[in-house]
Amino acid sequence: MGIEIERKFLVDHIKWAAFNKPEGNVYRQGYILSDVSRTVRIRVTNKSAFITLKGGTTGISRSEFEYEIPIAEGIEILKGFAVSSIEKVRYNIPYKGHTWEVDVFEGDNAGLIVAEIELQSEEAIFEKPDWVTKEVSEDGRYTNASLSVNPFKNWN
Repeated sequence: MGIEIERKFLVDHIKWAAFNKPEGNVYRQGYILSDVSRTVRIRVTNKSAFITLKGGTTGISRSEFEYEIPIAEGIEILKGFAVSSIEKVRYNIPYKGHTWEVDVFEGDNAGLIVAEIELQSEEAIFEKPDWVTKEVSEDGRYTNASLSVNPFKNWN
């Protein structure tokens, strides 16, 4: 079984804007099923497509199974089966032995920037770049599945 151990943080917009970042990848993600105990999503980029199954979260860990599928099928599944979706640009930033995935959201979630780091254990020690701010790992509003149905633009 695959296990995802992930911590999530907000990003300082001013420091991020000044950061010399690599080219990002546009992601379109659709959710076929999403509840507290499981998620089934389809993700399409310009180069690839994946179907992902995730279990419920315990702490910062959850089961995860991800499979690459043909891009044409990914687009068809996204259009025909997704009940909610998000768009974002993802930047992969190597930093002190880890890779940070920074998502700059678009559409109804524009204005939100979230950085994630995947770890080998929940106790793993890591350093944060200076553009990383408040941890939101345990705030369910910041999951992509949640943002697809309760977008950032609707938050108070």
